[in-house]
Amino acid sequence: MGKSVRVKSFELVATDIASVDTHLLHALSAGVGWSHRPDDWDFLRQVGQGIAVVDEIGRVFGSAMWFPQSEDFATVGLVITTHRAQAQGAGRWLMAQVMDRCKARNLTLNSTKAAYPLYLSLGFEKEAIVFMHCGKVSGLPAVASTDGTLTEVSAAQIDEITACDTQAFGVNRSRVLAQLSKISVTCVLRRSGEVVGYAMRRPFGGLQVIGPIVAGNDDDAIQLATWHLKALKGRQVRIDTREEKGPFTDLLTHCGLALTETTITMSKGRRFLNRSATAPWVYALAGHALS
Repeated sequence: MGKSVRVKSFELVATDIASVDTHLLHALSAGVGWSHRPDDWDFLRQVGQGIAVVDEIGRVFGSAMWFPQSEDFATVGLVITTHRAQAQGAGRWLMAQVMDRCKARNLTLNSTKAAYPLYLSLGFEKEAIVFMHCGKVSGLPAVASTDGTLTEVSAAQIDEITACDTQAFGVNRSRVLAQLSKISVTCVLRRSGEVVGYAMRRPFGGLQVIGPIVAGNDDDAIQLATWHLKALKGRQVRIDTREEKGPFTDLLTHCGLALTETTITMSKGRRFLNRSATAPWVYALAGHALS
């Protein structure tokens, strides 16, 4: 598919997203009600690759990014178009550009309900629902301690979580985790010296996001989440999870994090989510773009 598209009287071209002014990208996401700050755009552009759709005078009409997690797998996010461009099929054109650039990689993304029919038509298949919980952290429940030790680790120690995360996520995303660790507070859960779970938190969109949370069971996930929630009492927090119900989501509700929105995890190529009773699981996402 060509590298340009016509929207009414505008001839739009795809350009490297790294070359676009951050504030123009911020205006694009704010225009569709997304909470990304300029700093969030800067971070995501450091981690991933992308394109922006611009006209001849540099106005931005759309964006799309992909985040290589391994040689054969990438997550897709920040697929945004202005209302005018969307009505002219720019979203489909953007995704064609992404898929062309990702070549044979397996892909996953988290779709809004509005974009869901488009991704279905492009060959993506539904795998799960993501539940976004947001709110001011209020009463923290008494949580029974579990065996193991919870400790904070620095960005220089982040390789310690790679094996645990790879089991849960399905591929080795150590490059992305290393970048996340530079802007995050990271807690690990160890048993007999082995990392069996971890959780990160970082600023995003004017609040604190807790994620990823990786753990082998609900109790461990609750311990890791609570470690961060205690430090964030009275502050606005967001946790995105694919857990619809159960002890983990009960904790979020009890702490004042209400369900505010849902999105749909979809994949194209190899199935992305493969939960196992014998392996850790991603209880909370790093973010919709990073999954």
